[in-house]
Amino acid sequence: MTILIKNGRVLNPSENMDKVMDIYVEDGVIKEKAEGINKNADKVIDADGCYVMPGLIDLHVHFRDPGLTYKEDIETGSRAAAKGGFTTVCCMPNTKPPIDSVETVKYIVDKSSEVGLTNVLPVGAVTMQMAGKEITDIETLKEAGICAISEDGKSVMNSGVYRKAMKEAARLNVPVMAHCEDINLVEGGVINLGDKSDELGVKGISNAVEDVIAMRDIMLARETGATLHLCHCSTKDSVEMVRRAKAEGIKVTAEVCPHHFSMCSDDITGNDSNFKMNPPLRSREDMETLIKGLSDDIMDVISTDHAPHSAEEKAKDLEHAPFGIVGLETSVALTLTNLVKKGYITPLQMAAKMSYNPAQVLGSDRGTLNEGAVADITIINPDKEYTIDVNAFESKGKNTPFDGYKVFGEVKYTVLGGKVVYGE
Repeated sequence: MTILIKNGRVLNPSENMDKVMDIYVEDGVIKEKAEGINKNADKVIDADGCYVMPGLIDLHVHFRDPGLTYKEDIETGSRAAAKGGFTTVCCMPNTKPPIDSVETVKYIVDKSSEVGLTNVLPVGAVTMQMAGKEITDIETLKEAGICAISEDGKSVMNSGVYRKAMKEAARLNVPVMAHCEDINLVEGGVINLGDKSDELGVKGISNAVEDVIAMRDIMLARETGATLHLCHCSTKDSVEMVRRAKAEGIKVTAEVCPHHFSMCSDDITGNDSNFKMNPPLRSREDMETLIKGLSDDIMDVISTDHAPHSAEEKAKDLEHAPFGIVGLETSVALTLTNLVKKGYITPLQMAAKMSYNPAQVLGSDRGTLNEGAVADITIINPDKEYTIDVNAFESKGKNTPFDGYKVFGEVKYTVLGGKVVYGE
């Protein structure tokens, strides 16, 4: 199959390229990238006025499969990913059973291959059963197909166990994705500690819950030589810690989620659990510092932490509903609306943070539009204005505070390995 993409604004961070040109795809590979390509193709896409980016990569999703498929499964998650412009996603290990065995890794790899809408890369658990006591066989899991290790959903609280895992991950060149949360400091908190938690009469989660573990993990990365990626950073001090760690030459990268740069705790409207995520929406000062960190390229990656739940679960109040919101189908629009359109980041930075940089974290050769690269391509109309409607989501999860939110930016086409998996 051949595809000719005409007149798109090609954003290719690996070449620092931002230029209107054409792309010709043949047999799943980018064969040519130039102005005015005149070749016959099985499919011609007019990308005039659109961004043409390397296929988006989300380092942080929860597909709930196996074991919790009433919330999401690999097929519905993959459909949501394709609609959202993502050609690769990394699914976190807090499934039932957790991703701590070759069998579970193989199940995810095989099922996602069968669905064929996005590359689904399993993230292995740090410890067996995610119980925080005995590290997994990281080497065997890597051979089976994991892309990283994480205990996402919680932290490994035993620093000795975590250091052992980080040493092994460093030896095997496997990234460590850190969920930074000191469970002993949470104390039943459900939203950010501050005026809003006081107003709503619920327990709050302080910044220290995240910051204490972020600092610990950075120190352990320095000691062990592990490649550390900090997930869903939400505090101003996490930005400063990452900045200092990078200045010291520690191998650390960090992600920010769209909800953390699009909203703050002031935006919570009453006792609505669609505003309940972990880490929580923080103060306006935290949000503004995260945006500055993205703008200054201290924060490398935009990830969704896509966390679907059933409508029944999210119908409960803040204290009793589970943490988490969906994000795959809103990420592009929130990034364009709240970062690019406001001048905080450039379109090229957007492509870097949503594709090239995530690929670099994984040590992957994806995330590029170089000639000879696999044709994973996302085409976005940045000026399309619309209202987010959860009823149009492909995901089983409709849990988001952004329903009814006016945005710019719509994915027009998602191309996976030279095949259109989502299109008008």
